[in-house]
Amino acid sequence: MDLKLKDKGALVFASSAGLGRGCATELAREGARVMLVGRTEERLRAAQAEIERETGNRPEYVVGDVSKSDDIAAAIDAAADRFGGLYAVVCNAGGPPAGTFGKFDDAAWAGAFELTLMSVVRSVRGALPHFEAGGGGRVVTVASSSTRAALPNLLLSNVFRTGIVGLMKSLAQEYGGQGVLMNVLCPGRFDTDRVAQLDGMKAERESISIDEVRARERKGIPVGRYGDPVEFGRVAAFLCSPANTYLTGQTILVDGAMSSCY
Repeated sequence: MDLKLKDKGALVFASSAGLGRGCATELAREGARVMLVGRTEERLRAAQAEIERETGNRPEYVVGDVSKSDDIAAAIDAAADRFGGLYAVVCNAGGPPAGTFGKFDDAAWAGAFELTLMSVVRSVRGALPHFEAGGGGRVVTVASSSTRAALPNLLLSNVFRTGIVGLMKSLAQEYGGQGVLMNVLCPGRFDTDRVAQLDGMKAERESISIDEVRARERKGIPVGRYGDPVEFGRVAAFLCSPANTYLTGQTILVDGAMSSCY
């Protein structure tokens, strides 16, 4: 299937590793002109080289922190200037700290708000003028399976990922008539640094090995394994593409049927 992404400008936040890099890889594979964003230039360079090796398409990159408004604006401007416009944005960020209600003070709540929810607000706000100039665009926001069922020890993520769903549904209604389609992708358990960290924390709490944690988690995934970030990226690439003409305002689980909630 031709996704018609060749030479389309695509910006992927938090894309030096994990799900963001998976999205960037698949967009590059489809011929898009991809701008990576991350906090560490060394990791961005490594991701750039790896994506080029895998796809033959060399992405650009800009150093930036999605919790900072100025960095988001600079990344959007850099992508639009470099590519002569912007067609797709993948809103992504590292997860907020793990923990339960009693652990977090006001500063922790404010930090999670800036990182998880306001990063999406600012990314979409900055991209919309470029979408308007180009006659339309696509936004995919990476959230979590916690939008369907709260995950233990991940209170901040549970709260703000759910807020993303409300935001994107509202924006899909507001901007659908302008050719801007917006969706939320919710990963289950993928082989990423974030999931490895959470598995390690669980192993420590329960005084068991990480291998035991992973074996137990795999039993709860009907396909029997953790996902590869590029599998997530393939779904994102379709949603970011002109091949997607009518799917908007949706929250889609990419979790190997792990979640039993409707």
